[in-house]
Amino acid sequence: MLSAASALVVRATLPVVRDHAAEIAAEFYPSMFAAHPELLNLFNQGNQASGKQQVALAAAVVAYAQHLLDGTPFGPIAERIAHKHVSLGVRPDQYPIVGRHLIGAVATVLGDAVTPEVAAAWEEVYWLFAVSLIAAEARLFQTANTTPETLWRPWRVAKRDEEAVDTVSFTLLPDDGGPVPAFAPGQYVSVAVDLPDGHRQPRQYSLSQAPGRDELRITVRRVRGVDGVPDGAVSNFLHDHVQADHTLLVGPPAGEVTLEHGDRPVVLISAGIGITPMLSMLDHLSAAQPERTVVAVHAEISADRHAHREEYARLAGFQQLTWYENGDGHTGRIDVDAIPLPSGAVIHLCGPIPFMRDMRAGLLRRGVHADDIKYEVFGPGMLAQ
Repeated sequence: MLSAASALVVRATLPVVRDHAAEIAAEFYPSMFAAHPELLNLFNQGNQASGKQQVALAAAVVAYAQHLLDGTPFGPIAERIAHKHVSLGVRPDQYPIVGRHLIGAVATVLGDAVTPEVAAAWEEVYWLFAVSLIAAEARLFQTANTTPETLWRPWRVAKRDEEAVDTVSFTLLPDDGGPVPAFAPGQYVSVAVDLPDGHRQPRQYSLSQAPGRDELRITVRRVRGVDGVPDGAVSNFLHDHVQADHTLLVGPPAGEVTLEHGDRPVVLISAGIGITPMLSMLDHLSAAQPERTVVAVHAEISADRHAHREEYARLAGFQQLTWYENGDGHTGRIDVDAIPLPSGAVIHLCGPIPFMRDMRAGLLRRGVHADDIKYEVFGPGMLAQ
């Protein structure tokens, strides 16, 4: 709990911190990277350049402060952050670095308003936040039987398949003689590559087939920059340079949005490369629970961009609906009112954030309870509600 004295200060200053949170984060990152350039390899530099990471950090700290003051739910956000940190190998000793530069950024942006009492109160907020994450991450590292120091393992690319326009899959085998880790359908792994500019960059990719095989598979869509945004550095590197028999550094499976156990009906709604965790779920259900009621809905720009289209169609026993903005089948965008919703279903969403926002709003309008809508967001948009 936040101490009574700090709670009074945080309650009084939360509005101004919230109003300046993005500026604080924008000040924090350059300061931290200048003092600790090694951390550049931990953060997605594309999201840094776009400002998305700054907004995410600001939203997290403000949301946690609000949680401490009035009990606003924060558990799901904390769980998502912890899984992301474990997938990247964040270490406990890195939290003091972040805290020092974050509180310094608060002082720089807010100036004389940051008295010693204000600084101490927000340090308390940060350390309660940090300690809760460190504890959650320690449990996840233990479950995965790894540590930040042993996180990255070499995996050999056994096979590269062209799945659709701008989309390839890589089948991976452990190159260190170790075991293939267990994972839950819907989880992802981090892949770290050394780019031509000398920087190492990690990215997360969903596992696109069911667990239980002696291999892992990821499916990667090439990210093409538009409107002045640069191309995706890692996705383009993987497309252009990684072939069969090459080696990749891969972290342990992570991610909290996974297929629910039991026999409740399942509705899977995806768009674009968001099909990948859904494919893992469908693959698992086809083998383990073929009798379970499943509705699989996918949206794509066109059929030639539909990754794993034939594999998706071969998974028998499920009701499948596809919308293409251009081409065959249902034309245009998904009509949420046309999606069959079995009674008591749990619904999974994965795709671009605007797509998931629209689908979620439509499902809520149709009477689906918010707790029955699970959604996976990659990148700093993960905090958007």
